[in-house]
Amino acid sequence: MSCDANKAVVLASIEEGWNARRLVIFDELFASNMVDHSLPPDLPQTREGTRQLAVLYWRAFPDLRLTIEDQIAECDKVATRWTARGTHTGDLMGIAPTGKQVVVRGISVNRLLGGKIVETWSAIDQPWILQHVGRVDHPRRAQ
Repeated sequence: MSCDANKAVVLASIEEGWNARRLVIFDELFASNMVDHSLPPDLPQTREGTRQLAVLYWRAFPDLRLTIEDQIAECDKVATRWTARGTHTGDLMGIAPTGKQVVVRGISVNRLLGGKIVETWSAIDQPWILQHVGRVDHPRRAQ
């Protein structure tokens, strides 16, 4: 597939999957043997683990919305820089709702084969999420 076609698949996974909350999209756009290298240790590194993570975040942030800031494609890989925004009104891994607005930035790299995502690597600022919901203090700057 072309670089543009691969970018369109990743865009659809964000817009139709994450933003529209259509779990079926994960089954349509992620290969059945997909590996997600970025999931927390208590989730399987599979398409099902990615689905579970989405549901976990949707429950914690019912108004969650991801915005694509940049997207770069090279052959079979698509790199996407994104921003997620939401209000913490549900439980987040044992953290009670705070009602706080959270803004998190991340970068994901997806590898595609035959029009499906087969591997994902994501880097998000998870400590930033925990700081925003009041779970950890802001780190002190070195003097």
